[in-house]
Amino acid sequence: MATESGDAVNMDPDIDLLSDEEIEREAEGFKEQGNAFYIKKDYEEAFNYYTKAIDMCPKNASYYGNRAATLMMLYRYREALEDAQQSVRLDNSFMKGHLREGKCHLSLGNAMAARRCFQKVLELEPDNGQAQQELKNAEAILEYERMAEIGFEKRDFRMVVFCMDRALDFASACHRFKILKAECLALLGQYPEAQSVASDILRMDSTNADALYVRGLCLYYEDCIDKAVQFFVQALRMAPDHDKARLACRNAKALKAKKEEGNKAFKEGSYEAAYELYSEALTIDPNNIKTNAKLYCNRATVGSKLKKLDQAIEDCSKAIKLDETYIKAYLRRAQCYMDTEQYEEAVRDYEKVYQTEKTKEHKHLLKNAQLELKKSKRKDYYKVLGVDKNATEEEIKKAYRKRALLHHPDRHSSATPEVQKEEEKKFKEVGEAFSVLSDPKKKSRYDSGQDLEDDGMNMGDFDANNIFKAFFGGPGGFSFEASGPGNFFFQFG
Repeated sequence: MATESGDAVNMDPDIDLLSDEEIEREAEGFKEQGNAFYIKKDYEEAFNYYTKAIDMCPKNASYYGNRAATLMMLYRYREALEDAQQSVRLDNSFMKGHLREGKCHLSLGNAMAARRCFQKVLELEPDNGQAQQELKNAEAILEYERMAEIGFEKRDFRMVVFCMDRALDFASACHRFKILKAECLALLGQYPEAQSVASDILRMDSTNADALYVRGLCLYYEDCIDKAVQFFVQALRMAPDHDKARLACRNAKALKAKKEEGNKAFKEGSYEAAYELYSEALTIDPNNIKTNAKLYCNRATVGSKLKKLDQAIEDCSKAIKLDETYIKAYLRRAQCYMDTEQYEEAVRDYEKVYQTEKTKEHKHLLKNAQLELKKSKRKDYYKVLGVDKNATEEEIKKAYRKRALLHHPDRHSSATPEVQKEEEKKFKEVGEAFSVLSDPKKKSRYDSGQDLEDDGMNMGDFDANNIFKAFFGGPGGFSFEASGPGNFFFQFG
């Protein structure tokens, strides 16, 4: 209640009956009781008694100073700051009030304001060791802030996290430092740690737009785009000018839309269109590691459909670089390696997959790659004859006839010794290839990767001339006759 002049009137009838001296004495009694509870570390009770003292004598600076000290012990720094500020308003020479105000500012991360308070203490008491140390702490925080700002600009997020951890050693209640640390943890892909920091702040202040933004950022980077958008929208509702939340919200919506367009084009068989859409999506936000890893893998799938196998392998490698746990990217790359006959690389990828997920399917894929690797280390008889692996019996015979005549030693009798030796080697390989691929049993064993020596076939003792004679037959011998410079024809005797 107030009088017509606006002065407050104390409604407690007991106080009205007391003299000023008695009021001060009773207030001192409350203060002493508060001190006793403070010593016992019962800060809640100390707070109650200091409040009673303030109610009795609201213009006593030391009462506000004591309650400020109690609130600091209860980690209620904002309330403590108000009491400390009130104490120095009542008595600008109250050294402890300035010291406590500075400590509150420091704990809340207001290093510039803290510095001014400690400088004021040192004006009042130049040799105050506590103020000297706290002033150094304030200077340290300002330096960490400066370093963090440079680090953020350079995208050195680990440096920012380091600086914020050091600053929080002094400013344990600073939400601003915690939010910056959480944002950088998210940008480093350390989502659980970032979410933990943001959630702690939201438990204390559910309307904190920065914490809502970081919470959304973690979900966005974990590819939970719909949930992320909800947090960004909520952050913008709390702070309509929150530029980071607005940009992240726009990127999230654009990324989702472009990715879905690419998926739709792929399902419809429009591979060129899908490839372009995934490429466009990859330009939206380079920081979104998990989504971009999926986009690279999706583009690799399209690339393999378009027979761009080298590009597909490169895209899978980019996906794996972004997310080393991305099994689908390893599987896709391994298949591309198989398709390009890079079997050692395929085996390496399938081994990685099988070590991570020991399924029957992955075991089968690994064994198949190992088999193809083993087969690749032998002579490729199909390549020797120049035929496809699915060539028919007639195609194999036709290929042998052509290659055998091409490399027969008689045809190169007038060549240099080096050429004769090389052609004789090729003639033997052609005969060796034909002897295997023309025999269904040997061909089957060869195709399955088994050793042909198990059939008693020793290629070291192989005679290509016997195969040649058996194939071409005829009652007499055979020879190559010159029909002109560099031209020969085969003739039976």
